[in-house]
Amino acid sequence: MEETTTAIVMYPSPGIGHIISMVELAKLVIHHHQNFSITILLTTGFFDNPSIDSYINRISTSHPSITFHRFPTVTVTHSDKQTMAATAFHFIKSNSVNVDSKLRQISQTAVIKSFIIDLFCTSAMEIASQFGIPVYYFFTSGAAMLSLYSYFPKIHAETTVSFRDMVGVEIVAPGNAALSAVLMPEPVLDREDPAYWEMLYFCEHLSTAKGVLVNTFRELEVAAVKAVEDGACFPDREPSPPPVFCIGPLIADAQQQEEATGSEDCLSWLDKQPSRSVVYLCFGSRGSFSVAQLKEIAEGLERTGHKFLWVVKRPIQEHLGKNQVHGTAGEFELGSVLPSGFIERTKERGLVVRSWAPQVEVLSHESVGGFVSHCGWNSVLEGVVAGVPMIAWPLYAEQHVNRNVMVEDMKVAVAVEQREGNGFVSGEEVEKKIRELMQSERGTEIREMSLKFKDMARDALGEFGSSTKALSNLVQTWNNN
Repeated sequence: MEETTTAIVMYPSPGIGHIISMVELAKLVIHHHQNFSITILLTTGFFDNPSIDSYINRISTSHPSITFHRFPTVTVTHSDKQTMAATAFHFIKSNSVNVDSKLRQISQTAVIKSFIIDLFCTSAMEIASQFGIPVYYFFTSGAAMLSLYSYFPKIHAETTVSFRDMVGVEIVAPGNAALSAVLMPEPVLDREDPAYWEMLYFCEHLSTAKGVLVNTFRELEVAAVKAVEDGACFPDREPSPPPVFCIGPLIADAQQQEEATGSEDCLSWLDKQPSRSVVYLCFGSRGSFSVAQLKEIAEGLERTGHKFLWVVKRPIQEHLGKNQVHGTAGEFELGSVLPSGFIERTKERGLVVRSWAPQVEVLSHESVGGFVSHCGWNSVLEGVVAGVPMIAWPLYAEQHVNRNVMVEDMKVAVAVEQREGNGFVSGEEVEKKIRELMQSERGTEIREMSLKFKDMARDALGEFGSSTKALSNLVQTWNNN
């Protein structure tokens, strides 16, 4: 009799960042447990990018046991009258018929042991459940954010106004430091936004999954991990909260990152700099600033006298408002968006690159001594794995939560003071925080703590590490199904 194939199906949200995170999970599973076939479902029609296709081709070649299935194109129109998040959630929901069709097809030739979805793909949960397929979430942020989102339905039930209007009010979720209500992630800021109600639906379903995989490791977020494991953030979950599997840190291999022109220039320039002397500034794929903010960063950098490598994206066109696409690629002149003469005056100790740098390789370079980050969770983990102390400058999404974790719990960062309302940071503040990180006693303490976490991150993924053990427990659960 022919042996039944066992399959894992994964369903990331649209966008290259979500896809890379899910692929890293697939690679981890296959590395330790080769007996699964893995299929990753991909949407078409929203947040598409040519880099996704080239990335998928690379992975298909290097990891033939990972199969990608692209859904047919689904067309949604985005208008300025609704947020990008609301449009994205509508798009994902519109792919339900495709999910149903593919799960049905795979089930005819294999036993699907697990359907692993992104939080934003919760609309697929009911479909899988109808087939009797166990559904797990892969939560690509940290445990603190998982705790906050799991607790969000309770906060919703106890409040009646939008978070954006709760000026001066603090939100406290189990395992989290207090967070100003107006700094909650954008999709939940406004009750008038359809995205708010979608997020509520997603977060209500977290507790109903067979389990939640989190891209963190137990030693990194002790209080938050305890809150999700004990169920403190699932107040109405009976009889018990879903099991939580901390299987990180998962970051893209340096060689897997998208190649771009200028990456060799960055690394060869770093090769010439003294050990731990360079401050690296990069603010993620959406990390665009106004020209006025770029000017303040430049002036602060110039006054510090420190060496720096600064990734600058195309500036925000302020008159276009919030719904423009941040960090759009394309040519622009660095000289036209930075203070006159800045590049010339700092050329002996600084390098400004346009749009992109090979971040994993940069952070692991011997000459890098500090990282000014937007606190996106992937960047936080990359900084932790490299053992580089950080300056936290959150911009959007869950980054204010991550800043609190970095500064107050991990103690691997100092945070910039930001102007209330628009988050603007002065050149004086940029200078002050770089000096604090690179020159002060506190900076030395943060550096030492960063190096301890670097060792802990390596150990967590080692043969007897906490994350390796969590993955083994998870796979055992699948095999017992």
